[in-house]
Amino acid sequence: MKRPGIDLAVFRPRIVDALKGYDRRRFLGDVGAGVTVGVVALPLAMAFAIASGVKPEQGLFTAIIGGLLVAALGGSSVQIGGPAGAFIVIVYGIVQRYGLTNLLIATALAGVLMFALGLFKLGALVRYIPVTIVIGFTNGIAVLIAFSQIKDLLGLSVAKLPSDFFSQVHLLATHLHTLNVHALGLGAATVAMLFFWPRLFSPGSLLPSHLLEGHTLRTASRVPGPIVALVVLSALAWWLKMPVETIGSRFGGIPQTLPSLELPPFSWQSAKELVIPTFTIALLGGVESLLCARIADNLTDPPRHDPNQELMAQGVANFVVPFFGGIPVTGTIARTVTNIRAGARTPVAGIVHSLTLLLIVLLAAPLAMNVPLAVLAGIVLFAAWNMGEWHEFARLRRFSLPYRTVLLGTFLLTVIFDLTVAVQVGLVMACGFFIYRMSSLFRTDLAPDSPPGVQVYRLYGTLFFGAVGKIETISQQLPPGTHAVVLEMHQLVSIDNSGLDALMQLHKTLARQGVHLILCDLNEQPRELVRRAGFDAELGLDNVTSHLGAALARAVDPTRRASTA
Repeated sequence: MKRPGIDLAVFRPRIVDALKGYDRRRFLGDVGAGVTVGVVALPLAMAFAIASGVKPEQGLFTAIIGGLLVAALGGSSVQIGGPAGAFIVIVYGIVQRYGLTNLLIATALAGVLMFALGLFKLGALVRYIPVTIVIGFTNGIAVLIAFSQIKDLLGLSVAKLPSDFFSQVHLLATHLHTLNVHALGLGAATVAMLFFWPRLFSPGSLLPSHLLEGHTLRTASRVPGPIVALVVLSALAWWLKMPVETIGSRFGGIPQTLPSLELPPFSWQSAKELVIPTFTIALLGGVESLLCARIADNLTDPPRHDPNQELMAQGVANFVVPFFGGIPVTGTIARTVTNIRAGARTPVAGIVHSLTLLLIVLLAAPLAMNVPLAVLAGIVLFAAWNMGEWHEFARLRRFSLPYRTVLLGTFLLTVIFDLTVAVQVGLVMACGFFIYRMSSLFRTDLAPDSPPGVQVYRLYGTLFFGAVGKIETISQQLPPGTHAVVLEMHQLVSIDNSGLDALMQLHKTLARQGVHLILCDLNEQPRELVRRAGFDAELGLDNVTSHLGAALARAVDPTRRASTA
């Protein structure tokens, strides 16, 4: 017998089941995929960290530690965790307003919140966020990311960008005269290389077909575009001694050591001030992680991801990473897709990805000093372009006014204000339109050919708080001489407490007019609610019938007993 209590999720990482029957073939596939995605993650982790207003090594440590925890504890077989482009604007804004220390505290608190959401099996709630809101804030964040990279892309002499969108636009416009053509050239070359590199080796490219079949080019095609751009353009800038800002000139390089454990100073006073940043990080992290996991499910064979386990793993990662100076962790779509296409089948690939990054940091960190920031800005800019679903704007005219209003409203609010405001207002708009739509679907039709003195109304849809007005007007529509009203409820799907209260008020109003109210043919949910509320007894059990014939018999001759539902 199951004991009453709170139903909690079982903490069972996917790797526990994935390692059953694990063989050499799977291991080699996971190792190859892990090394590949680890190399891909190297420039992205540094670029996203710098764009977020923190040091490049903080992005690397986030990818190493966060990626390891997400892979080892997560509910997806192929999810890759780490710093994500979607968080750039959020992290930058928090750092500018609250400082780096409070960012670390907010990230840890968000980790606790995410773990609790997974533990109490609330992972599925993230799926209830309408797709219009997700598309709106995703495109809005992509626009903000693109604007945040203009400074380094153009090499402008701007000390620090404000977090406000319009202030950014004004500051960038007033400093365009400080344009560095060398930085612009490197940034443009980066975007061009990222665009053309994968297309260079695809069928129908400019290269002859016999060259595409060669071993050398097949090997070259497997090298990720970001790595090609990073290595080639960094070497070119160093060789030509271009006067551009680099990681070394701004940050002094990357430490060639493991991150040390440091506890950020915590106080309840600061925690109270960080409620909104905490919820923002938790919301965006949960949405991005589960959205990424769902995309991965569509690209791989079963089993599908466990949303509650994934949220608990993301919670652990976000709680632990700040103690090593890391920034928020989430599922990363680009790296997860790369992982899948490289042959990953189990979380072992995600663990290898983290170990690969760690090895690169320990062995090759000094080389990062020569990486131009314009190249990293080009990589982030290209990621922002791929992040946005721009085709949805072109398709807006095909959809309804509510769809367009919610999507464009969320997009503009994300750009002008912030993600939290956009999601809150977007949800309010979506709920408002949903209530209006559901209320318009509910209707009461007057049946023709009713017996004299009897009005039969057929109810359709859902009787809820947004539709009770259509019930309240029935008493005002009755012709003289009416002595009974029958509500035929066979096509009434459900009813809420407001709808039940409207029926009870209708009964009292009709009783004062000397008119009987009869309900017939109730479905299971309305019938059960009427019974639990005692409305059937108040109405009279003879006035709740199982079919329309019995209701009409009762209406014509009130002294006749009818079969009850």
